[in-house]
Amino acid sequence: MPEIIQDKKIFTLLEVSKSIKQTLADRYQSSFWVKAEMNKLNLYRLSGNCYPELVEKRDGKIIAQLKGQLWKDDYYRANANFLKLLQEPLKDGIKILFLAKISYDPSHGLALSILDIDPSYTLGDLEREKQESIQRLKQEGLFNRNKNIPMPLLPQRIAIISVDSSKGYVDFMQVLQNNPYKYAFFHLLFPSLLQGDQAVPGIIKQLKRIEKVKHHFDVVAIIRGGGGDVGLSCYNHYQLAKEIASFPIPVITGIGHATNETVSEMISHTNAITPTKLAEYLIQYFNNFNFPVQEAQKKINAKAKQLLADEEATFLAEIKLFRSLSEGILQGQSHNLHHVSKTLVQQAQYVFKNQHQALNACKQELVKGSKNTIYQHKEQCRQWQNKGHIQIGLNLKTQALLLQNIEKNIDNMNPKNVLKRGFSIVRINGSAIHSTAQVKPGDTLQIEVYDGQINSTVNKPNKTQKQ
Repeated sequence: MPEIIQDKKIFTLLEVSKSIKQTLADRYQSSFWVKAEMNKLNLYRLSGNCYPELVEKRDGKIIAQLKGQLWKDDYYRANANFLKLLQEPLKDGIKILFLAKISYDPSHGLALSILDIDPSYTLGDLEREKQESIQRLKQEGLFNRNKNIPMPLLPQRIAIISVDSSKGYVDFMQVLQNNPYKYAFFHLLFPSLLQGDQAVPGIIKQLKRIEKVKHHFDVVAIIRGGGGDVGLSCYNHYQLAKEIASFPIPVITGIGHATNETVSEMISHTNAITPTKLAEYLIQYFNNFNFPVQEAQKKINAKAKQLLADEEATFLAEIKLFRSLSEGILQGQSHNLHHVSKTLVQQAQYVFKNQHQALNACKQELVKGSKNTIYQHKEQCRQWQNKGHIQIGLNLKTQALLLQNIEKNIDNMNPKNVLKRGFSIVRINGSAIHSTAQVKPGDTLQIEVYDGQINSTVNKPNKTQKQ
């Protein structure tokens, strides 16, 4: 009961609390559905009870806040429903629709006692955020921007956004580094939280860092281990999806789940269902380049060997043909040369014979003429002698001496005697030559001497300098 002090009705704090409790109990007798964001679950493992922090936000600011209480049995039931529908447990930072009653305790204050939670609302809220992000990206022309960036021929330099303790990151690196083809990859880790409220600013921050050194990388890989849709809700966030879509180099994702794709995965250049599959995709990219090159190399080697074999066979055939033709030509030319040589000898002999006969005829004519001349002069001498003229006798004697000299000169001019003294007659094709101008290198000379004929080939005619 309240006290009366100095005409003032005074209640104790407990009485006020009990009054509030009774008023609330009378006013809120039935349960009702409430939607709010569960800022923190506050699960106490020892007791199994939860004391969630329930908030409502507008433009990122908290405009309402109440404590909640979720008793052990109700928590286990609600958590099992979440795991069944969303493949994810109840956790911090999700929006929930829950059945509650007003609870007030003088010691603990006002709270909402949560009786049940509808997981379909949380899933629907995530889907609404996802569809809104997709619609905005399409309206802004960003949805396919990163997909349209050409992938490098060999994506070898990888900027990785993940956590080094993540199983997905470990799996990704093992597959990449232990590939059976010994492909070498350069990689650098840019660590970031991968789920929850801090994942979005953390991933965006690392994307900004990578963009500053983008020329050092071929692709960006966002890698995360397994998880359900609630844990992946950050990847439906519009701002994160926008950063990925507008990134200047390809962004590939291995978020690690088997449910519907998140917006970030949809707008990324390439998405794999797990980090392991993403690593296999990169290796396959190298295989797609390497295998045709190897096949081409085999074909080139085979073709080169075939060409070399064909060319060798052709070359050997050409050599055989060349040898055969050369032997035929040489044999024919040798035969022609022998024939020409024989003909030249015959012609030379014929010309020499004719010239010899001509010389003999000249000799006979000279002897005959000389004898006639001598005979005539002797007759004149007899006549002069008969007349008794002394002077005539002297003349006859002089004439006799003169005739003897003439006869001697005629004998000396005999071609045989001329040739015998060391002179010779040089001819080309039967015609006597008298000047070096008639001779050129390669000509065959027929040289007649006293006792026969000599054939000679001209190397170089030397002209005598005129004095």
